[in-house]
Amino acid sequence: MQELKLPELGEGVESAEVASVLVSVGDVIERDQAVIEVETEKASLEVPASVAGRVAELLVGTGDTVSVGQVILKIEAQGEAAASEPEPEKAGRAEAEPKRKPEEKSTKAGRQHRDTAGTDESAGPEPADRGAGKDVIDFPRKEERRTIGATAPAAPSVRALARELGIDALDVRGSGPGGRLTRDDVKAHAKSIIRRAGSAPGGAAALELPDFAKWGEIERKPLTSVRRRTAEAMATAWSQVPHVTQFDRSDVTQLEALRRKFNQRPESAERKLTMTAVVIKIAALALRQFPKFNASLDLAGDAIVFKQYVHVGCAVETERGLLVPVVRDANRKSLLDIAVELADLAERARSRKIQPDELRGGTFTVTNLGGLGTTYFSPIVNWPEVAILGVGRAEQRAVYEDGTLGPRTILPLSVSYDHRLIDGADAARFLRWIADALEQPLLLLLDEG
Repeated sequence: MQELKLPELGEGVESAEVASVLVSVGDVIERDQAVIEVETEKASLEVPASVAGRVAELLVGTGDTVSVGQVILKIEAQGEAAASEPEPEKAGRAEAEPKRKPEEKSTKAGRQHRDTAGTDESAGPEPADRGAGKDVIDFPRKEERRTIGATAPAAPSVRALARELGIDALDVRGSGPGGRLTRDDVKAHAKSIIRRAGSAPGGAAALELPDFAKWGEIERKPLTSVRRRTAEAMATAWSQVPHVTQFDRSDVTQLEALRRKFNQRPESAERKLTMTAVVIKIAALALRQFPKFNASLDLAGDAIVFKQYVHVGCAVETERGLLVPVVRDANRKSLLDIAVELADLAERARSRKIQPDELRGGTFTVTNLGGLGTTYFSPIVNWPEVAILGVGRAEQRAVYEDGTLGPRTILPLSVSYDHRLIDGADAARFLRWIADALEQPLLLLLDEG
């Protein structure tokens, strides 16, 4: 019998939510066949089977939170089922054994869990001991456990995190194997305390809603992991960052003509040049000219963190919510390379194939709502970044220039920024630099990285 455990999912990822279970007990599966799909850090990942065989036991279900290293299912490997089946006489003895001393075995399991609950072992009790382990976590009550000197079943790093946050680990309910505490459990408990204290992200308590069913039919749907994380991130950004938004516009008549002409070429069929790709490239060059926009503010360390790399995130709408894939070293890549990479990232984000690391490490974000008809808007800074660029729909307008009135293509631009680090004059110069670059396509040939 082989145990399949949740593998490492990425740096700093300790748990994930089961989005779907792709197999059932009794199914015969192949090696590397996907058995469950999990969501973490806004990315979906399929967990493959390590061996071929028959699914003997499923230990997780849709919606469960699982920790890295936790057993998710058991597989009766091919070729081992017959060899491991006991002879009739031995099988009879094997069945009789647990019937002779079930109480002793249960007591021993409970005692073993209590003896090891305060150790630093990362593995919880075996599945057969789960009932005893759960009883120890839920009962006796916290006060009684503290009296007898019990400690929370958690790794030293998790208990250290609880101490740093001023949390009694005995107050936290564990979601790991055998009720063990994870870092996510401690963080979730801390957030619940903040909400109850009336100082949740956003500066207000999570108010209890009225009973809407009194006035008509309603439907309740649970938050998806992506929507929940988006809500938390936006609330954090809104509470941490003093937002200011400035607006400008760019005459992209010449750029649009060149872009459309390029996309009509036969060889460009697989490499469509989009306005978003152009904006990302120009924004990346602007970040080298204005390094403050590529920084983060560290008030705890009394410093400004200037990043020597330029990784531009791009907001992508998916059926699960908003994701922000990151184009790394955008200032060093050609315009066409960015266009191809961006199309690939967006497609994999929508099809749940994007990797968690591809959603991290951004230093600046671009969001384009032009395709939805939006003009000017105020995007929220993607903290710990300090600025975000919004792009609206390009419009044909009559513009009086050099004594002549004629049609021009005007692109609306918005930049929201952290006013603690960036002043209005800084933002004005930054946004005007981008607008000028869009108006003069020749600047696209200048790589300032």
